[in-house]
Amino acid sequence: MPGSRSLRSGLRSLRTPAFGADPAGARMERIRRSPQFADGIFQNPVAAQRRPSGSMAEFAKIYFRKDERVRRAPAAAIPVHPTTLKDLSVPPASGLRLTWMGHSSVLAEIDGHRVLFDPVWGQRCSPFPFAGPKRLHPAPVPLASLGPVDVIVISHDHYDHLDMPTIKALADGDTVFAVPLGVGAHLEHWGVSPDRLHELDWNETARVGGLSLTATPARHFCGRGLRNQQHTLWASWAVAGERHRIYHSGDTGYFPGFKDVGAEHGPFDATMIQIGAYSEYWPDIHMTPAEGMRAHLDLQGGTPHGIFLPIHWGTFNLAPHPWAEPAEWSLDAAGDADQPVALPLPGAPFEPAGPLPTDPWWRPFSHPLDRTWRESPRPAPAPAATRAEAPDLAAER
Repeated sequence: MPGSRSLRSGLRSLRTPAFGADPAGARMERIRRSPQFADGIFQNPVAAQRRPSGSMAEFAKIYFRKDERVRRAPAAAIPVHPTTLKDLSVPPASGLRLTWMGHSSVLAEIDGHRVLFDPVWGQRCSPFPFAGPKRLHPAPVPLASLGPVDVIVISHDHYDHLDMPTIKALADGDTVFAVPLGVGAHLEHWGVSPDRLHELDWNETARVGGLSLTATPARHFCGRGLRNQQHTLWASWAVAGERHRIYHSGDTGYFPGFKDVGAEHGPFDATMIQIGAYSEYWPDIHMTPAEGMRAHLDLQGGTPHGIFLPIHWGTFNLAPHPWAEPAEWSLDAAGDADQPVALPLPGAPFEPAGPLPTDPWWRPFSHPLDRTWRESPRPAPAPAATRAEAPDLAAER
C-alpha cells in the first residue's frame, strides 16, 4: 500500500548511523544456536519485566513534576578530576588501578594490561545529537589523551553503554573489542574490523595477552532501534589477569546467578556494580544500591571481600530518584555489610589495595535527601522459575 511504503520510508529516514546494524548472515545463525536464544529473542536467566510496570500516567506525573526534576540533577556543576597521562603513566604499584570516568565507563589497569569498560564520551546517550539525556559533567579526559588501551569491553548495546562517536574515535589502531553476541554488527557498521572482535555468548572466554575475559549472565535487555528485536545479547564480565580478578556488572537486575559467577570466576579484587537508574517501575532490570551490595557479596562467596565500586550513576539523568541518592545509599549499604567501598570523583585513579576514596564529594552539589531507603528498602525480588519474558516495549532507562 502506498501509505505503508511512505511510513516505512519515513522510519528509515529516522534511522541515523547511531542506530547501528541488525545482526545478519553467519552472525544471526550463531545467535540462533545460542542456548540463550529462544522463541525468536534472547532470554534472561530469570524472568524479567522489561517494560515499565504500573500506571504510566502515575509514572509520567512523578517524572515530569517540577520539584522531582530539580532533585534528579545536581544543584551545581559537578567537579571532575582532570585525568592526565601523568596520572596513568606510572604503573600501579599493586598491579591493579581503577579510574571511574562516570556512569559505567571504567578504565582498569590490571596486571600490565589496560581494559576500558563501556566507554561513553558522547554528550548525549541517544541516537540524535539534539535530544536525549545529556551529560551532567564533562568527560574527565579527552579520548585522544587516554593513552593506549588493550581491550574495550562492551556490556550491551544501549546508548548509555555503547556510544557511536566514542567507538568511531577508538576504531583506528589495534585495540580489540570484547562484546556480547550480536553487538559486533554495530561495531562493524561503524568501522571496526571483524578481526578485532571477540563476540561471546555467556560463559565463553576470550584471551587477550595475559588476560581472560568471560561474558557472564546478566538480567537485562537490549536494543537501539525503533524495532527492538532482542537479537543482541547483554552480559556482565569477569576479567582475570595473572594476579588479579575484577568484575563489571553492566546493567542487570538482581538474580541468584551472581553466586554462580562468583563460584566460577571469583572472588574478585574489585567489583564494578550498577546501582543507579533504579525504579519501582522497572525493578527487574536495574538494581538499587542495597541489591548491588547483595550482588557483590554473592560474587564474593557471601562474605565481604575486595572493594565495591558503585557505577551507573551521576553522569546521566535516567530515573526518578534524586541525583545523589545512589551514592548515599551505597555508603549506607557498604557500612551495614562492613564492606569496603570506593566512591571516587569522576576521573580520579585509585588502587583497591591502597587508600580508598570515600569522601562524599557529591554532598556540596546535592539537593537535600530524605533517606527513604532507610525506612523501606526495596527487597531483592524472589526469583521466578521460568525464563519466559514479558513483552518488550521499553527503551533503555
